[in-house]
Amino acid sequence: MKTISIVAVSASLLFNSAVHAQTPVKIGVLTDLSGPYADLSGEGSVIGARLAIEEFKAQNKDIAVEVVSADHQNKPDIGGSIARKWFDQDGVDAIIDVANSGVAMAVSQLARDKDKVFLATGTASSDLTGKACSPNTIHWTYDTYALSHGTGGALVKAGGDSWFFLTADYAFGHALERDTSAVVVKQGGKVAGTVRHPLNTSDFSSFLLQAQAAKTKVIGLANAGGDTVNAIKQASEFGISQNAKLAALLFFITDVHSLGLKTAHGLVLTEAYYWDLNDGTRTFAKRFAEKAPGRQPSMIHAGAYSATLHYLKAIAASKAKSGAAVVSEMKKLPTKDVAFGEGSIREDGRKLHEMYLFEVKKPEESKGAWDYYKLLAKISADDAFRPLSETACPLVKK
Repeated sequence: MKTISIVAVSASLLFNSAVHAQTPVKIGVLTDLSGPYADLSGEGSVIGARLAIEEFKAQNKDIAVEVVSADHQNKPDIGGSIARKWFDQDGVDAIIDVANSGVAMAVSQLARDKDKVFLATGTASSDLTGKACSPNTIHWTYDTYALSHGTGGALVKAGGDSWFFLTADYAFGHALERDTSAVVVKQGGKVAGTVRHPLNTSDFSSFLLQAQAAKTKVIGLANAGGDTVNAIKQASEFGISQNAKLAALLFFITDVHSLGLKTAHGLVLTEAYYWDLNDGTRTFAKRFAEKAPGRQPSMIHAGAYSATLHYLKAIAASKAKSGAAVVSEMKKLPTKDVAFGEGSIREDGRKLHEMYLFEVKKPEESKGAWDYYKLLAKISADDAFRPLSETACPLVKK
C-alpha cells in the first residue's frame, strides 16, 4: 500500500508540474489603440510588455507567457466587457496599462471579483490606492497626487498663486483637478474656477476664452494626450500663453514630439521616466527603439515593461495563480529594472520610485530628435506619493 501511495503521489506531482509548465501566464494589454492616448500608451505598451517577457524568459525558460491586446476606446462599458471576457473565457491572468481612469475603476473591481491581477501602468487617478484600493490592483507609474505635487507645487512656489482649470470631464480629470487644487490652496494660492470639456475635444476656443477671462497667473490643463496637445496649440494661436502660464499637469514626451519645441518649450512637467536620464533608461530606450524605430518610450511604455517584469518575477517566486496571492508576493519582493531602478510596493498597492521635474528645452538647446528635457529636480518617493497617513485605503491598518 505504501508503494502504491508513493507512486500515486509522485504521479500527481508530475501531472501538476506538467500542467503548470503547459498552461501559459496570459497578460492582457488593455489600452487606447485609436484615440487621444494612443501615442503615449497604445502599441508602445504592448512593446513594453513584450520586452519584459523577453528579459524574463532569458532566465525562466520553463514558464510560458502569452500577450493579448485590445482597444478600450476610452469607454468604461467597452473596457469592462473586454476585461470580463478575458477573465471568464480567454484565461487572462493579468491586465496592464488602461490609460483611462474611468475604464481602470471598472477593471480594478472586476480583477478583485475574479481574483485576477490589475497592473495600472497607464492610469492616473490616485483613488486607485485610496478609497478604491484593492488587494488585486497595483498602481505603477504615476498618479494625480504625484503630478499635482510635482508640477503644481513647483509652479505655485515660482509665483503662480492663482489658477483656473481646464479639465477633462471624467474620473481622471476630476482627480487631477482635485489633487492640484489642494496643493495650490495649501501653499496659499487660490483657484478662481474651472471649465470641463469632453474627452477627445478638437475645438478648445470657448474653454480657453473662459480661462483667459479669469485672468489668473496659471491655467491648469487637467487633461492628457491629444486633448493637452490641442489645448496648448490653440492657446498659443490665441496668444493666451503670453499672459498666463500653461500648466500641463500630465504631459508626455510623445506630446512634446507632437507639438515641437517651438511651441512646447518652457513647459514644466512631472514624469516617472525619461529615456536620457541615466544608463538604465537609455538601455531600455535602445531596446524599445529596436521594436519601434524612430520613437522613444513614454513613461507609460516604460511602466508596462517594469510592471510586467516584476509580475512575472512574483509568479516565478510564488508559483501562485490566485491574483491576490501574486499581488501579495509582488509587495514582498523589492522592485528592480533598468527603466525605474530600485523601488518597492506599499500595502495600499502604490509602487514607489523617484519622480522627476523637467522643463522642456528651447529649440536651440536640443541636440537632436527626442532631446527634449532639462532636469529641474528629483522628487523622492516619500515626497512624490501620498503618505499612508493620509490614505482612505481600507487595506491600510491605522
